[in-house]
Amino acid sequence: MSITSESEWIGMQRVSEVVATTLKAMREYAKPGMTTKQLDEYGHELLEASGAQSAPTLTYGFPGWTCISLNGEIAHGIPASDRVMEEGDLVNIDVSAMLDGYWADNGGSFVLGRDIRGYQPLVDASRDILWKAIHQIKGGVRIADIGRLIETEAKKRGYTVIKNLTGHGVGRSLHEEPSEIANYYDRFNRSRFKKNTVIAIETFISNRSTLALTTKDGWTLVGNKGGLVAQHEHTIVVTDGDPAILTHKNELWN
Repeated sequence: MSITSESEWIGMQRVSEVVATTLKAMREYAKPGMTTKQLDEYGHELLEASGAQSAPTLTYGFPGWTCISLNGEIAHGIPASDRVMEEGDLVNIDVSAMLDGYWADNGGSFVLGRDIRGYQPLVDASRDILWKAIHQIKGGVRIADIGRLIETEAKKRGYTVIKNLTGHGVGRSLHEEPSEIANYYDRFNRSRFKKNTVIAIETFISNRSTLALTTKDGWTLVGNKGGLVAQHEHTIVVTDGDPAILTHKNELWN
């Protein structure tokens, strides 16, 4: 959406704060020995207390309130009572919601407890690259150039990007135009970011794969060559300078 009034600005701020604080609280609540279903139910309680509705459930009938992916899973992991999180797991939580007709999206990967498997460098790369990408976005910048930045920064660190998962517009629904903000340089995409547009910008950084494949459950995504993927995402508003990061309260960079 493009923000054209103060009421729209306030609406986007409110829903963005809800998803951001829910993500932060879920990250802090997660402990080894807990199931992903328990973590998801906690997230649901927080969203419900804020008057918000789960976006994936509302939009797609997703079998969970949030998406929780572990280790080799990239995204859209289904919370389950038999999925127990362990020390050192790579956990990704994606929280998106609707509140009073406005939608926001954010997510982040983190190592649960101690980094006994050496996953932290991948997490750091995804988080750092998102920061660099966000601070290059402003009105008039080519979307493809942000994709080039993400891919270039990933290669510098010895990583690849997932090419068929992208950021997207958001605001009046979960997915809007621009529909594809890729993690690589797409020379055919000549679109440019527009001032006042709300977008969900995200990184998908891998230590092996380049494409996401859907598993037999019809939801969970994994890499075409295996390995791990770290993802981080913010909802932002494009301006003439640094974007307004609406989901900053998730504290991804703290």
